[in-house]
Amino acid sequence: MKEFIQTLKNIWSLKELREKILFTLFIILVYRFASFISLPAINLAEVGDLLEHYKNQGGNKQGAGLLGLLSSFTGGAFSHASVMALGIMPYISASIIVQLMGMAIPYLQKLQKDGESGRNTLNQITRWLTIGVCLVQAPSYLTSITQLFLPYAQFQSAYFVDPNSIMFWLPSIVILVGGSVFAMWLGEKITDKGIGNGISILIMVGILSRLPEAFVQEIAVQNGKGGLGSIMIMVEVLFWMIVVLLAVVLSVAVRKIPIQYVSRAQARGGVNKNLMQGARQWIPLKVNAAGVMPIIFAQALMFVPGLLTKVDESNTFLAGFKNVFSWQYNVLFALLIIIFSFFYTAITIPVNQMADDLKRQGGLVPKVRPGKETADYLDDILSKITLPGSIFLAIFAVLPAIVHGSFVQTDAFALFFGGTSLLIMVGVILDTVQQINIYLLNHHYDGLMQSKLSRTTGY
Repeated sequence: MKEFIQTLKNIWSLKELREKILFTLFIILVYRFASFISLPAINLAEVGDLLEHYKNQGGNKQGAGLLGLLSSFTGGAFSHASVMALGIMPYISASIIVQLMGMAIPYLQKLQKDGESGRNTLNQITRWLTIGVCLVQAPSYLTSITQLFLPYAQFQSAYFVDPNSIMFWLPSIVILVGGSVFAMWLGEKITDKGIGNGISILIMVGILSRLPEAFVQEIAVQNGKGGLGSIMIMVEVLFWMIVVLLAVVLSVAVRKIPIQYVSRAQARGGVNKNLMQGARQWIPLKVNAAGVMPIIFAQALMFVPGLLTKVDESNTFLAGFKNVFSWQYNVLFALLIIIFSFFYTAITIPVNQMADDLKRQGGLVPKVRPGKETADYLDDILSKITLPGSIFLAIFAVLPAIVHGSFVQTDAFALFFGGTSLLIMVGVILDTVQQINIYLLNHHYDGLMQSKLSRTTGY
């Protein structure tokens, strides 16, 4: 405990790091404040929680679950008709689109290899594409409010302006687009002048802001069942901590591929024994190289099975796909995650380029020929470690459905036992700690995560 307190003192003693942390906290405060500002055309006092209205109007579990996930990313702004309702998600969508298009469009591929100038151009393209995504999502969001959540015929008092008029649609779309662009700007400011990973930090803050409310709801439900409520809460918290620990392991787990760099003296036939040994290093291949992207891709496609219920509404098997906590939904969800894990890893990890770079730098994998054989070897290792990684990722994704009902009683708290929310929180926190460690180690301080290796090697 004394070492942890000393580490906090070291962080505060570094002026540059202290200013970056304070600036990041200020931007987070601005973002959270803006998320409570409602659209001018909607009476927030009458709105309440849109998700609750949706359930009361007979909304299905699939819609409630998906909208609950979106609401968690925006810190509740999505479900409270806020000017920040779209949040940072349009920027995330635009970034994914640009990344995928970079696999097929030569111009984008060239920009990816052009260094800093190329990254700046890609960022500018992503910003403009974000506005395009907002112009698609904003009308969809307003349609969901006026037709699903708050029908004008039933909730006339919730509107200051007739939702069927241009005076409602045009200003609301402009404000929603402006709110999303403002969120993007705040995230970039954290990246430039704060502790980094601005976009990810804003998503994490939105998720964490829902945790206290979800935990309080869970306590109320458990205590309403009798004397075992407090015991169940302690068991849930302990199990949640174990799940978080496993998520950390999944995020940092790597397979180290030994690399040996042959010195020029060795290449010329030198006899120096020290040089003959070469310099040994490692290529760390992540077990979960795709991160949360397979879950996001699979989640985007899970609305399709729900449409099948319109073919035969009496079919109980098909009806299960409308419930995010049903076994039908989660079995298909897990299979899609495993498939997308292999797909996304294959298109984002350039094993051929890695092999070529090693060959040019004089590096080689022991007992493997440079060039194509090295690329095949790396691809084989990557495929072998991606299988268990994708299975564990699928388990994390469906864990909320496993614990819901039999273990955790509320939908909101169950979402924190896995899925995208938990993995994003863990990943962002680990990246932030790593950024702080870099500043501390550069000033000869021990980092937040101390180990003998970090003290001897600086890593």
